Amino acid sequence: MTADRPQQVRAMFARIAHRYDLMNRLMTGGLDLRWRREAIRACALSDHARVLDVGTGTGDLAAEVLRQHPEALAVGCDFTLPMMRQGRTRPGRQRIHWVGGDALRLPFPDDCFDAAVSGFVMRNVADLHLAFREQARVVRPGGRVVCLEAVRPPERWWAPLYRFYFHRLVPLLGALVAGDRAAYTYLPQSVAGFLRLEELAEAMRQAGLIVEATRTFMLGTVALVIGRKPSPSHVGGNQNRSAGVPSPTRRA
Repeated sequence: MTADRPQQVRAMFARIAHRYDLMNRLMTGGLDLRWRREAIRACALSDHARVLDVGTGTGDLAAEVLRQHPEALAVGCDFTLPMMRQGRTRPGRQRIHWVGGDALRLPFPDDCFDAAVSGFVMRNVADLHLAFREQARVVRPGGRVVCLEAVRPPERWWAPLYRFYFHRLVPLLGALVAGDRAAYTYLPQSVAGFLRLEELAEAMRQAGLIVEATRTFMLGTVALVIGRKPSPSHVGGNQNRSAGVPSPTRRA
């Protein structure tokens, strides 16, 4: 990844923030909401869990945490502040704690969340392995790191149809709905240059996580990888964990 790509990605998402959620619904026929529900279920949360949504965008995953667990603490972190500002205007998202921060340098202490989850974020980061290591760092031992992501699908008979839809129709839809063909040309290009499911799971393992399960949706084009941070061999409390919101360095 070039040195200026993170800035380009940030600027691109800022441009499409006002139509991001609508485009997700249109591109997936609303199925992305179901996938997000499954991602939060995979976190295996308690009622009062503390959950970090990495690359939260407009807060869909953080909102789903609170829908399933109304007493939980949901923190959304993203380096594209206009996306979070857009999310804050949506009904029912006032209880999300919005924090500005980079997925490669999460502004939280070690072992302070019960789970970290990301949705369609990891293929955009400059260093995938570092991003997973950061999520593992801020999650308590025994907690889960869950990744929902678009991946390179297996070669099947329907692959030409998939490529026609993703590489031809999605950019056209992006131009018509979001007014930004370039952003929705980047989307299929980013997936084509990303990993397959098995490679994504291996990247999580290399970050020191135990991959407990994987799932695929939409004919293998979307993957859910469920990891767990190993528990230490010794017994002891976490001195960094507190009852309130983990102290961030910057708020949205």
